[in-house]
Amino acid sequence: MVAQSLFPTLAPTIEWRDGDLLLLDQTRLPHEIVVEHVTDAAAVWRAIHELRVRGAPAIGVAAAYGLCVAMQDARSLPLSQFRAELERRARWLDTARPTAVNLSWSLRRMLQHARACNPGDSSALYDALVEEAQRIHAEDQALCEGIGRHGMPLIEPGSGVLTHCNAGALATTGLGTATAPIYAAHRQGIAFKVFADETRPLLQGARLTVFELQQAGVDVTLIMDSAAASIMSQGLVDVIIVGTDRVAANGDVANKIGTLGLAIAAEHYGIPFYVACPSSTLDFRTPTGAQIEIEERRDEEVTHLAGQRTAPPGIKARNPAFDVTPHELVTGFITERGIVNAPFERSLGSFFSATGNAA
Repeated sequence: MVAQSLFPTLAPTIEWRDGDLLLLDQTRLPHEIVVEHVTDAAAVWRAIHELRVRGAPAIGVAAAYGLCVAMQDARSLPLSQFRAELERRARWLDTARPTAVNLSWSLRRMLQHARACNPGDSSALYDALVEEAQRIHAEDQALCEGIGRHGMPLIEPGSGVLTHCNAGALATTGLGTATAPIYAAHRQGIAFKVFADETRPLLQGARLTVFELQQAGVDVTLIMDSAAASIMSQGLVDVIIVGTDRVAANGDVANKIGTLGLAIAAEHYGIPFYVACPSSTLDFRTPTGAQIEIEERRDEEVTHLAGQRTAPPGIKARNPAFDVTPHELVTGFITERGIVNAPFERSLGSFFSATGNAA
């Protein structure tokens, strides 16, 4: 596994081992390395919903394998009944999180593969589903490598790179998306600095991004979310690279809350703002960002920190997990096939198929 060589002390983000699904519990990092053995559909749903597995690409891979796990107890059913259960359980798994498009994309792809198969029995169809999930897994690793290859020229010797949340190896099964150019440049011996936002309220930047970059030997500095614009004003940032959970047909970007503020500040200071986007995260079914459902999470994530209350009892809170950055603020998309520039509504469609998701 590509990412595993970067972090020899870490277990793979997702592993399929002889019919068993193993997930690295990212809610426990960086203090504990805990691998969860997922054995049924409910456990898969909870792992995605509770962010034990997170990041759009990793969610897609987990969902594909998770559907296989969900169907293990149905292999003895008649084929027609197996197919009906497959459709039902896929619809339920798709409710785990609403914003990251890879969840629905992966499940839809698994169902399309099942419909195209003509197996002799349910057990044979189950085997075909496992093979398709393994293809999705392998493709995710290849997508990360492609993004790294095409994005690496954006990082020059002595430059400063700013990133937000965790679009790293922990959010995928490979090099990551936003971090893929960083790792590619680091492997080439290019000297540069990375600034990583802490990413309130769940601190994915502090707990995950700086952890994995530090493990890989990258020169990384953790900053408060509110310090990002100040760091830009000091001339310390030459390029911003973020990931994405969904890109609409016109190039609007849904990503972790706080991304919009970075893009606005980048526009003010004239800093290129790139979005690392595998084709699996493009959503041509959604015309603009206005149609993207934004996940609202529990108030307690805002009113508490590390289990301790930080706000007065009874205070109202808002906790949107994502925001939408208008395509006008995006310099370009780093994809596995190359960098896509504006006008995005035309260029994204010319790079990738405009039916369903891109892949």
